[in-house]
Amino acid sequence: MSKIVKRSIVIAGHKTSISLEAEFFAAFKAIAARRSKTLSALTAEIDGARSGGNLSSAIRLAVLADLQARAGRANG
Repeated sequence: MSKIVKRSIVIAGHKTSISLEAEFFAAFKAIAARRSKTLSALTAEIDGARSGGNLSSAIRLAVLADLQARAGRANG
């Protein structure tokens, strides 16, 4: 199991921290690259769409949703 690493990120001009396992952070960075967005911009998008819970959990759920959507396209 991967160690959780705390990282600082700026969203909407405010510095915040996220705690993600290396695998989730790598997938998160890949999503940002595919969408031609900065990590800060993608984080702000996820932050604005969440209805509760913490930001790190919201990012994990966004990574999972992206992987599921891409798997569905590959299988369908």
